[in-house]
Amino acid sequence: MADPAANIGFSPDNTRMVMCRKLGRLLPGLDKAPFKGKLGERIFNEISREAWEMWPSYQTLLINHYGLSLGDPNAQDFLLQQMEHFFFSDEGQMPEGWTPPGGGQKQKGGAARK
Repeated sequence: MADPAANIGFSPDNTRMVMCRKLGRLLPGLDKAPFKGKLGERIFNEISREAWEMWPSYQTLLINHYGLSLGDPNAQDFLLQQMEHFFFSDEGQMPEGWTPPGGGQKQKGGAARK
């Protein structure tokens, strides 16, 4: 069931607007729930299209970092938990042990220091 408080209304061009929990501002919402179930409905009601479009790259980072197989039900459950955390948690953390490509350290002069 849709949360009427989350659906702020429509823009002049008839776009459904939501107060986005992830980005903290009024933005165009999704056209439909991204998948069935409670979490899909919550995303539809509280997450903007712009924030939803941020998820695929973060999901890819998680899949690669943890070596997940999408055919594994445990991996699917993990990704759903991470999705809920990504959109609705104020913490917004990267995966445990993750470092940016290159180790997160900028090197001067092009050579690695030892």
